[in-house]
Amino acid sequence: MTRGPRRLLIAVNPYASFGRNRWVGPAVAERLADEGYEVALLREENFELLRRETQSAFEQGTDGLVVVGGDGMVSMGVNILARTGVPLGVVGAGTGNDFARALGLPHEQPEAGIDALVEALKRPPQTIDLGLVHHGELRTWFACVLSAGFDAVVNERANRMVRPRGPSRYTLALVRELATFRPRRYVMTLDGAHRAQSAMLVSIANTPSLGGGMRIVPHADLSDGLLDVFIVHPLSRLGLISVFPRVFAGEHVDHPAVEFVRARRVRLEADGIVAYADGERIGALPIEVEVVPGALSVFA
Repeated sequence: MTRGPRRLLIAVNPYASFGRNRWVGPAVAERLADEGYEVALLREENFELLRRETQSAFEQGTDGLVVVGGDGMVSMGVNILARTGVPLGVVGAGTGNDFARALGLPHEQPEAGIDALVEALKRPPQTIDLGLVHHGELRTWFACVLSAGFDAVVNERANRMVRPRGPSRYTLALVRELATFRPRRYVMTLDGAHRAQSAMLVSIANTPSLGGGMRIVPHADLSDGLLDVFIVHPLSRLGLISVFPRVFAGEHVDHPAVEFVRARRVRLEADGIVAYADGERIGALPIEVEVVPGALSVFA
């Protein structure tokens, strides 16, 4: 190392990628210790307990927090570190890893992710924007995308399902929702401008992708001080099915039903829609979302 030992917390999701990557957390701790860092490894079987233990350890002092897992772990880290100046490091070991993608970090091979983290720790941290959700009296930070439409409804159904286990549960939830989903009526306020319209999907993006590489806003920029609102206007079920595969490659941007709007502050209102941010449940609309430039420091 070029700048001497530094204290790092390493928080690990043992269920990342449905338990297939349990080895990654200990491997990260061993590698960083070999590099001369002072490390504390945090692992708990219960996610809420892990969050509490990580918050407690952070309050005792650290020079950085490294999360090992997917975007759920990123969400935990972001909500602990936002506006503190303490940097976040990420080793993508989950199923989606969209935050790692956005930072240009390895997102499919944890071994490469560990190497990238070691190199990033040798450089000054970068700062990026975050989204801040106001939901009643609650405040929740997010790094990637807030969903408030068809994709959020699918997520809500999947979370209620007991079977099947694994990614196929979301595919089944999507198929079931397609059978009955209809456009919803939204009232939006974008930087003070009001509009009411029907839409299939409304997402507020800070990064290009969600859902493991679905590039809903290919041009999203982590440091432009703006949020990108992605709107899919009313479509038939067949039309929606035809658009979705194109989204993975970012080839939907010229579709006539697709609209992008940039804003610093967004209010969303709609009946029967529950918002999700970085895959974590926020709650039923209405919500207000604002961008906070430079709110997070990252090792990248």
